[in-house]
Amino acid sequence: LIQQQISGADVVRLAVAALIVKVTISVIGNYVDYLPPNFESSFLLGRDGYFFGSYSIAFYVHIVTGPTSLMLAVLLMSQRFRRRYRGWHARLGRVQVAIVLLVSISGLWMSRHADTGAIAGVGFALLAVATGVFVVLGLRSAKRRRFDQHQRWMSRCVLCLCSAVVLRLIAGLSIVTGIEGNWVYPLSAWISWLIPLALYETQLRFRQDRGLGQ
Repeated sequence: LIQQQISGADVVRLAVAALIVKVTISVIGNYVDYLPPNFESSFLLGRDGYFFGSYSIAFYVHIVTGPTSLMLAVLLMSQRFRRRYRGWHARLGRVQVAIVLLVSISGLWMSRHADTGAIAGVGFALLAVATGVFVVLGLRSAKRRRFDQHQRWMSRCVLCLCSAVVLRLIAGLSIVTGIEGNWVYPLSAWISWLIPLALYETQLRFRQDRGLGQ
């Protein structure tokens, strides 16, 4: 039974990793619209008035570090990689911290110009802050050799990074179901990270209450 549970968890991890990789590749595929910037493309539409300057710096930092952090997260969250290559896990983990902080800072700067206004902007700003806080706390717990805490903080960080994946899933679902409107994007800016975090905290509390550990 234990072996079946472990195998089931492995299947879920592989499915999530595959989804992250797939979405990351699709994001990279859009780079043709960003170099040079095509203001007729979906994301850059209407941004020509403020794009050049500090926003463009934050934007290009974000589209480079975002996919990179997701791909590194897939590797670093692998239990097999962590157990077999502890040294590399530590080295790449320090690289990941620096990359995630760049994701956080650039995302926070870009949130001022979020589509549909302030509600979405505040959601993305808080997401950026939470991502940065989680990765710093994860680094601190690793330095203190509190590895259970480290794993929990970094899991929260990865869930925040995966908001980009959830956003695209919500957008696709909205198109398929025909549920569209000006309220969809602001709502997505919040639920893309709050719901995954809430689910994680719920299952974590469930396991802790029953003494099941991680």
